[in-house]
Amino acid sequence: MSSIQFHPNELLLVYYDPSSTTGKQTRAYAKSVSNNVNEVDLRNVKLTTTLWKEIVNMLKLHPEEIMDKGSQLFKEKIADNHYTMTGLLDVLAHTPELLKAPIAIYHNKAVFCQKPTDILRLEVNSNNSFKVPPHLRRD
Repeated sequence: MSSIQFHPNELLLVYYDPSSTTGKQTRAYAKSVSNNVNEVDLRNVKLTTTLWKEIVNMLKLHPEEIMDKGSQLFKEKIADNHYTMTGLLDVLAHTPELLKAPIAIYHNKAVFCQKPTDILRLEVNSNNSFKVPPHLRRD
């Protein structure tokens, strides 16, 4: 059973910087495809290492893959060090500003949104709470 719980038709959007270009555009896409978007701004909400583990497992990615390796913070904290999986999850929990891009979660599927349009890979159908713009519909 998932420890991240929310309404079944809710899209969960996890991000650190909503003012970034990718953050703004991903939020706009999320709101265009779902009537129910729950935004988790990591500047105000702290996720536990358990939740981070669940998220990276849904993404099928290693924690380091969702971190901004070009940031000075990454270079100072991680680059020359060897962390265990638990250590990297702990780093994410305590320094969420390392998150490179927003993460969208819907029905226990997660997508790492390096491009705003990546959110469309969640493959939701238009029979539920999602609104699919006409130019993106699959007929």
